[in-house]
Order: sequence, then C-alpha cells, then structure tokens
Amino acid sequence: MTIQLIVTHAGGAHKDDFLACSLLAYMHGVPIQRRDPTEEDLANPAVCVVDVGGVHDPQLKNFDHHQFSRDAPPLCALSLVLQDLGLYEDALSFCSWLRPAEWLDTLGPNETAKLMEISRAALGALNSPLDMTLLSRFGSQRELHADSPVYQVMCMVGEDIVNYLRTLRERLNYLKANVQYWTIETDGEPIRALFLQQSEAIAKDPSFGIHAFIETEGMEDEIHAMVYPDRRGDGYGLSRYNDCQRLDFSQIESNEHVRFAHKRGFVAKVSTKDRVRLKELLQLAVVRDAG
Repeated sequence: MTIQLIVTHAGGAHKDDFLACSLLAYMHGVPIQRRDPTEEDLANPAVCVVDVGGVHDPQLKNFDHHQFSRDAPPLCALSLVLQDLGLYEDALSFCSWLRPAEWLDTLGPNETAKLMEISRAALGALNSPLDMTLLSRFGSQRELHADSPVYQVMCMVGEDIVNYLRTLRERLNYLKANVQYWTIETDGEPIRALFLQQSEAIAKDPSFGIHAFIETEGMEDEIHAMVYPDRRGDGYGLSRYNDCQRLDFSQIESNEHVRFAHKRGFVAKVSTKDRVRLKELLQLAVVRDAG
C-alpha cells in the first residue's frame, strides 16, 4: 500500500523522531503532521505513526517505543524505522552516532554520558546549533509539506543516510577485492599501509568506506596509513589512519611530488602515481623518534 501521511507527536522534537521522519519523508515524499494519532491512523497502513501512539507494528507502519519495558533494548523510533527499511544492522555497524542517539532518547543524558564514558558537561558541549535550530523549527510546525524548507532539509538528511548505508555494502565488497597492503620498512617496527588503486568505479568518492572496511576486517591495530586516489587531482592522497603519530606528512611538504601537505601532518596530496615513489614518500614521512 502506498504511504499517504506521516504522523508524529506535537511539541518538543528530539533527534530520534526528527531522523525517523526524515527517512520516511525521503522514502515516501508525503506530508508530516505533528499531532496525536487517531485509532484510524493506527489501523491504516498508509499512515506512518512515529514516536507516538503506544504501538510498534511494522505491518501497520506504527513505530513507537514508549510502551517498551524498562529493561528492553534501547530502541527508539529511529531504530524501528531503520529496522523496517532493513538498514538497522548496517547502521549500528557503520553509523557511530546511532547508539548514542538511542541511549539519549531512551535512557536520558546522564546514563548516556556514563555509557559514552564522558562527563555530563561534555555531552552537553556536543550539542550543535544545527541540531538546536532544526529540532526547534521542526517542533514548531503543525504540518510540513514538500514546499517547506525544513521538510526539504529532512529529505536531504534521509537521502544521505539511506544512500550511505545502501552503497556502503557495495563499496566494502569492492575494497575487499581491490585493496593492497604495503609494508614500509623503518628503523623500528614497519609501517603498514592500505593502498587503493585509481579506478573509474570509485572516481566519484575514492576514499568512501575505507575506514569502515578496516574496521570490518579487524585491522584497526595493524594499519597506520592509507593511500587512495585524490578526488581533487590526478594523483593520490596519503593520510594517517586513526591519527597514527608515527607519520607526519608535513615532513615531505618540500618534496617535488607533493602538491600539499597539512601543517599538522595528518594528510598530504601527491602528484605521482608511481607505487615505488609512493612508498618512498611514506617512508620519508615516518617520525624517526616516535615510540
């Protein structure tokens, strides 16, 4: 059945209902009404009822979590919508912001700060003016349509989340088949680098998925550097993985093959495509007195 309407609660908006409605707005392009749902809404599978109504029934497109018990897993309305779209497991794996969003909505800020191992004050400091403005403007509306700027931004957010999760799995498969691992000898422990060759298949966003790939392969403690096609030029980017302090690319800024090296040493852009030369540049970037 074609979705005709999204209903969510009135009043203050939170990240979980904003993002859940953003996903649904992008997927279906239908109006959002901020009000209490009727019994007819809850019984109508053409109406998505989000974060209100006391019912979780994906077949009827009801996505509320407030009726769950205190010891239930910390699922929020966003979690339930992601589950319905078949994207939840990948979102948990590859969207580091999802679990804190679930905790914040279901457990509150104090417990979330404990689980994140930060102070309550630090959690508050992470609030962005973007968050505050979008949630405030969303919460102040009674109905949103396609001509609303807030609705249009919501669709952009939903589109980016869906596209990221749907294309990431394809990119991970590509990386598994195409990356190479280099060992760069040093005076001490070798440097391990991941190398990705230039290809039309990844020309639009060459570095997309590399961090997620390293994590899924369980190589977080093995990789120190990444070498990947530069999307802004006809060469390669060299960067530290996980900000590895054993490499400082500012050390190679005067090299003839280097177009740009950040003063803080975490990235460089080079013109050469020669793999021997790329390995030499990595070697030159090694901090000799690093522990």
